Amino acid sequence: MTPQAAWRLGNFLLWAIGLAVALPAAAVLVAWSGVVNIAASRGHWAVVDWFLVFGMRNSVELRAMAIAPPPLDSPDLVRLGAAHFHSGCAVCHGAPGIALNPIGQKMLPAPPDLTTAARLWKDRELFWIVQHGIKYTGMPGWAALERADEIWAVVAFLRQLPRLDPDAYNALALGSLRIANQSGERLATVESSPRKTGACARCHGADGEGPSSALVPVLHGQPAEFLLSALQAYAYGARPSGIMQPLAADLQAQDMRRLADYYAKLPAPERQQPAPARVATDRGHVLATEGDPANGIPACNACHGREALASYPRLAGQNAPYIVGQLRLWQSGIRTATAGSAIMAPIARRLSEADAQAVATYFGGLAAEADAGLAR
Repeated sequence: MTPQAAWRLGNFLLWAIGLAVALPAAAVLVAWSGVVNIAASRGHWAVVDWFLVFGMRNSVELRAMAIAPPPLDSPDLVRLGAAHFHSGCAVCHGAPGIALNPIGQKMLPAPPDLTTAARLWKDRELFWIVQHGIKYTGMPGWAALERADEIWAVVAFLRQLPRLDPDAYNALALGSLRIANQSGERLATVESSPRKTGACARCHGADGEGPSSALVPVLHGQPAEFLLSALQAYAYGARPSGIMQPLAADLQAQDMRRLADYYAKLPAPERQQPAPARVATDRGHVLATEGDPANGIPACNACHGREALASYPRLAGQNAPYIVGQLRLWQSGIRTATAGSAIMAPIARRLSEADAQAVATYFGGLAAEADAGLAR
């Protein structure tokens, strides 16, 4: 290396070292001085706003690239997503017939109107955003990151949202929930939720009405002890669910008990599922009543029949897609922290996909008050 080249390299290294020291020092000095206005009311400079949006979009696109979306056209999936959107998203983002919240609109950046903004993202990108949230925006991550099934339900609904008018939105988000006009006195003196974001009946139905989605369990007639333990497991995070955990965590112990007692006393709702296919019923009947001893699978009704312990759910008349979904959670290891995990997880893993479908179809085809000779 010539003396001149060495001199130039030395100067370059000195400049590089100087910048490496000066830039962080300058950043610390600016932060220490307080000269940067962090008020949300002032907004960003246009160039800063552009840079942040540009970086955010590219970050989401990169991280969502490997996600493979499932089919999103299931009405049950859409209804489940609508119910959660109403309670968890509409308060900030608005919805058909629900104005954007004035407080939320003062956030920086303001939550977008998803009837239009959702169109800008691919399905896999919406999934990533709902699952992980976005830093510095107020958009939280999903309460149970592992529950991809719930997150896809929200994405399925977001794809339908731009097509909905207020009536269609209410039909999806509220189901058969009855919303009575409240008196001025009640609105003034009783803590209330006129939009009914927390009402259990939005998803699970109530007296005479079953769940709005077959992906949601039928609670009617379930043992109160089981219902209470399920609410407690959701509230304490032992049973992961981005939909149920926030709702259960808001309930006091006496509220959980009253809810459990209410649903335990309800008669079975009118059946909404078609009769099961015979071939599936035959295999499902065997698994339910006899099990498969050669493969270490006990009879389902030993724990889930009419005479089982009150700490276990009854499966007769339960929605078949819901049963299949729960078996998949057991198989994947997502449901491992509840009291019954040591029993159910190993059994679920021994079931083939065909067996899971068969036993779910069998129980789904039974009325909750089935003949004792079938249900036992």
